[in-house]
Amino acid sequence: MNKDDIRRRVKARKTLLSENEKQSAAEKAFAILERTAAFMLADRILMYHSLPDELPTRSFIAKWASRKHFYLPRVNGVNLDILPYDEQRLTLGSFHIEEPTGNDTASMCDIEMVVVPAVAFDRNGNRVGRGKGYYDRLLGDTKATKVGMGFDFQLLDDEIDAEPHDVALDIVITESNHIIVKRSRR
Repeated sequence: MNKDDIRRRVKARKTLLSENEKQSAAEKAFAILERTAAFMLADRILMYHSLPDELPTRSFIAKWASRKHFYLPRVNGVNLDILPYDEQRLTLGSFHIEEPTGNDTASMCDIEMVVVPAVAFDRNGNRVGRGKGYYDRLLGDTKATKVGMGFDFQLLDDEIDAEPHDVALDIVITESNHIIVKRSRR
């Protein structure tokens, strides 16, 4: 199945979710994340502010904002800037997502964990995004632990065909799955 077919199939399935189902899935998935060693050890975490069809993140960010240093992406042309999360410094930005304001951008070198949204994931850490490549460009050189978060139905049984520019994840978490991706060393 090609990426466009995957996007259509997952989008159709997302329309069937109620707000209660989304919130329940988020609570279960983020409870799994909280128990991972990677999360416990990370202090500087790049999160995403969720779109209405993504696993909701705002409650999780609010819960941990006083104990972890969260960062959010801000669209800057074809790239993402990384800025510290501050509830008082958010504005509606590109794609109708709340983004941080200001000029105090951070370097990806300082980020220890990145929580990544996607349209779909496979068990090898491959992901299908929305097709713009923002996260692939951002994650290309980072040593941060890359965690994909989504609903159970976003985890595909079939392997996703990865392209050379695609950046694989280290961990995939859904409300009932916690997959640590094993990679051979090159």
